[in-house]
Amino acid sequence: MIIAIDGPAASGKGTLGKRLADHFGFAHLDTGLLYRAVAGVLLDRGTPLTDRDAAAEAAENLDVSHLDAPNLRGAEMGEAASVISAYQPVRDALLAFQRQFGSQEPGAVLDGRDIGTIVCPDADVKLFITATPEERARRRHVELLRRGENVEYEPILSDIRRRDERDMNRATAPLKAAADAITLDTTHLDADAAFWAALAIVEKSAPKT
Repeated sequence: MIIAIDGPAASGKGTLGKRLADHFGFAHLDTGLLYRAVAGVLLDRGTPLTDRDAAAEAAENLDVSHLDAPNLRGAEMGEAASVISAYQPVRDALLAFQRQFGSQEPGAVLDGRDIGTIVCPDADVKLFITATPEERARRRHVELLRRGENVEYEPILSDIRRRDERDMNRATAPLKAAADAITLDTTHLDADAAFWAALAIVEKSAPKT
């Protein structure tokens, strides 16, 4: 069984993905970490993010054993990932790994921006998680402050809006809800309420065995 979760930055899809995976005993993959890791390779090398060939090479040779590295969670890496994720060769290089991950038993939960449309178009359940830019920026602000980062709210909101614009309008795998996805707006839901709402959708939509 595959549960595909898509949505914009800081919509809560990652938290939902992990909780749903834990609930069902499935594997979980935050696919955004793959793109952050590729961007991290370029930044570590001092290579410009505009170097598409270098980004593709980094994606083709990506070591996926370090996706839990704390540095991948920062705001800078999120912005960098948004840049290189628009490159088709990068997406092609990471596609096979994502699909292989989704094929494992008894099931997998993948969250990202093109899971239901490109990576796993035949997923058993597709969710599109969203929230207003202001609420998503507030959540990200709180998250970064808890990590000890000295950041202001307004730049985060600007970053969220810029990433939304880039992700939704890129030529390669733009962010959008799959035609058969169910949209869940979490603007006025806390983490627990969002989880229970998502779980109800999955249990209603999942194929009966």
